[in-house]
Amino acid sequence: MRTQTKESQAELNPEKAIQILKDGNMRFVSNLKVNRNLLQQVNETSAGQHPFAIILSCIDSRTSAELIFDQGLGDIFSVRIAGNVVNEDILGSMEFACKVAGAKLVMVLGHSNCGAIKGACDHVELGNLTGLVKKIAPSVDAVDHAGERNSKNTEFVEMVAQENVWQMMHLIKEKSPILHEMIGNGEIGIVGGMYNVESGIVEFYDEATAEEKMHHESSAN
Repeated sequence: MRTQTKESQAELNPEKAIQILKDGNMRFVSNLKVNRNLLQQVNETSAGQHPFAIILSCIDSRTSAELIFDQGLGDIFSVRIAGNVVNEDILGSMEFACKVAGAKLVMVLGHSNCGAIKGACDHVELGNLTGLVKKIAPSVDAVDHAGERNSKNTEFVEMVAQENVWQMMHLIKEKSPILHEMIGNGEIGIVGGMYNVESGIVEFYDEATAEEKMHHESSAN
């Protein structure tokens, strides 16, 4: 598979970028990964890079975006932080990726059985982790669940993980006028997703579904 170039990147739109990720994940779960010459890609990208997407995912060792979407060197920007939360530095990185480097898609990728989400559900306080976990707290509070609201309740944990993806997608548009404008103009897209650590499958959430969910929750409150 060819390395992304300025020309191939320019030919893409957000919908095509999403499809590339979907196709890559399908190859991953089918164990049909593309045979790439990574050393050749090192040479081909030595003068510059033209990734088609930026993916915000968790630091979890099982959730490498390049692997689960079967992408090579120079294909995607990968941002990793516990709980796939958004902060100012990550927003700046996304703005660089899209406005400067030409990426067509922003993706927020959560995953099942997430330790950071469990920590937020249990209101963990531990050094600098305390501040990070607090960024997930609004997602914990937003989930309507009648059962135990802690990490022992697997269903609750997964609901919070999903909610956290919606919340971060919303936060990206709220806190970045640059990305918000680009999304509105159709220059880039934004999607969410949940990676299942047991199956390797990514479930995609589109922007319209996210907006509908956030609007519903705002109305309910």
